[in-house]
Amino acid sequence: MLLYLNPTHLYLSLSSKQNPKPQTMKSTSKLTLSLSLLLLISATTTTSSKTTTPSDFIKTSCSATRYPALCVESLSAYAPTIRHDPHHLAQAALSVSINHAKSAHAFVTRLARSKGVTSREAGAVRDCVENMSDSVDRLARSFKELAQAGRPGSRDFAWRMSNVQTWVSAALTDESSCMDGFAGSSSSAVNGRLRNSVRVRVMNVSRVTSNALALINQVAPQNMQP
Repeated sequence: MLLYLNPTHLYLSLSSKQNPKPQTMKSTSKLTLSLSLLLLISATTTTSSKTTTPSDFIKTSCSATRYPALCVESLSAYAPTIRHDPHHLAQAALSVSINHAKSAHAFVTRLARSKGVTSREAGAVRDCVENMSDSVDRLARSFKELAQAGRPGSRDFAWRMSNVQTWVSAALTDESSCMDGFAGSSSSAVNGRLRNSVRVRVMNVSRVTSNALALINQVAPQNMQP
């Protein structure tokens, strides 16, 4: 028995298999578009993470401080531990400030014991020693408080950050008060050298402390910003 195949029926059957339904084509197009977008986002994220280094993070953060160049210079050595963490950055900035304050305190303490200063200069130096001692103490307390503050949203975070801001601001006042004692000194060569030697050290402390406060303000809750 012979089997007769209708050419028309055969053509229609093959055509229906070779051409997918319109709905299937739309679904395939949507899937392809979604995959393309995911690949693009992934590539962008990977590129961004490679180009943003800890040093870049420090430079960007320091741009909001009063002395950005000094900020970058003093914190660059901490890049491996800071990474991209504002909290660690603020801690490093406080550590820098404490070290500078201790150095300045040691310098004026040696001056206070020196026999080459007048009685008026000795009084100003002693006042500066006391002010710098207070500054070191407040900065050290701020460092410990910042370490205990935890992360935003944790218990007592806002309260501890407020303490840090208050104490660092007070340390800045101490540093300024140190220099006030030399404002009325005579302009003789000896007094000028003494005043300038103290000024250079204390001003350096004030600048790194000012930078530290600016970086601390980036960590504090927005409603606590000065």
